[in-house]
Amino acid sequence: MSGAAGFIGSHFCDRLLAEGFRVTALDNFLTGAEQNIAHLRGNPNFRFIRQDVTEPLDVEEPADYVLHLASPASPKDYLEFPIETMDVGSLGTRRMLELALRDNARFLLTSTSESYGDPSVHPQVETYWGNVNPVGPRSCYDESKRFAEALTMAYHRARGARTSIARIFNTFGPRMKLNDGRVVPAFLDQSLRGQPITIFGDGSQTRSFCYVSDLVDGLYRLMLSNETMPVNVGNPREMTIRQFAEVIALMTGSTAGIEYHPLPEDDPKQRRPDISKATRLLGWTPKVTLEEGLKHTVEYFQHLSELATV
Repeated sequence: MSGAAGFIGSHFCDRLLAEGFRVTALDNFLTGAEQNIAHLRGNPNFRFIRQDVTEPLDVEEPADYVLHLASPASPKDYLEFPIETMDVGSLGTRRMLELALRDNARFLLTSTSESYGDPSVHPQVETYWGNVNPVGPRSCYDESKRFAEALTMAYHRARGARTSIARIFNTFGPRMKLNDGRVVPAFLDQSLRGQPITIFGDGSQTRSFCYVSDLVDGLYRLMLSNETMPVNVGNPREMTIRQFAEVIALMTGSTAGIEYHPLPEDDPKQRRPDISKATRLLGWTPKVTLEEGLKHTVEYFQHLSELATV
């Protein structure tokens, strides 16, 4: 698995190990964090290799599944590392596909709802081709994932690779970075520090939030399936950013209010997955409510804050 020390990758490692798999984990810590997998050190079924997947891979043992999760995923990270983001979506994807071909392993690419761009179809269904600005500031991420999807399908069609593609929608939970610029950690960080919540635009743009254990369950089911075309994985409960800020303020007891700032370029106005395909093919639907997931996430960030003050 590439990106194994990332937010989602580390939780996926936990799930695979719990299911009895042996995991060879790759990460170069560009945006992943060693502490995310520290609890797995010493597990005989877990092996970590510090590896940039855009470089030749140092993986000798045969694989049954090759999972490509590596990529900066937050706006803060991919705007700081735009070339690295493009590289991991292109060359990194190819190296992982070649590894899968070597062992006739099943390959899973984690793509993104950003493949849909600022959508004109709502909710977003897998057959929608998207509305992406190919030269905007977010294009390094959007287009790297769209290219990764195209490359994955090329390997499937031309070389017989056994591939699956997950389009991940907004996901949250423990092990997110407080400073990564995404909505959940940003709002929680500000609320827990008694600062006003920053909303970009007027807050009418919508998002849907999936708890990480649900997301990983969807990825796991897709990994075991024979589906080759993209599958949305996310929670279809949709709310405005302003409504979400109000939920965060209520859960954290924040009374600092909300501040409004200009909307970033190409920021999507609507985001909600149509998950009927995942439900039909994988028997998957999210189980964890937003409130329950936020409770676990708030506790995690509170614990981090306590550790920082010790």
